[in-house]
Amino acid sequence: MSYFVQKNQVQEMNSGNGHSSFPMLSEKQGCVNDCAGGISYYRDTEYTPAAVHDFQEGFIVLEGKGSARVGAEECMLEKETAFIVPAGVEHQLRASDQNQPLVLFWFHAR
Repeated sequence: MSYFVQKNQVQEMNSGNGHSSFPMLSEKQGCVNDCAGGISYYRDTEYTPAAVHDFQEGFIVLEGKGSARVGAEECMLEKETAFIVPAGVEHQLRASDQNQPLVLFWFHAR
């Protein structure tokens, strides 16, 4: 097992609606308790369909600008903004400019 991985070593997963992810941290690197992490790209300026998970999920903006809805709260996002989505809470994301994707590091765990 290697604790290290580079983005070019994982396959991009296209979720639709202008959203794709590179899942980079998983059991292969030793993650346990539903711990996972990766990099996501949001290209659409319309919100993604609402997602709800049974685990908490955190985000850190790496590049671009956009906005997020977490439950009833909405926030503008820019580089170096971080936020958490509690388990069971709806969330949505979008880019501000279709020519510059919103790029985030995400992680989740129980």
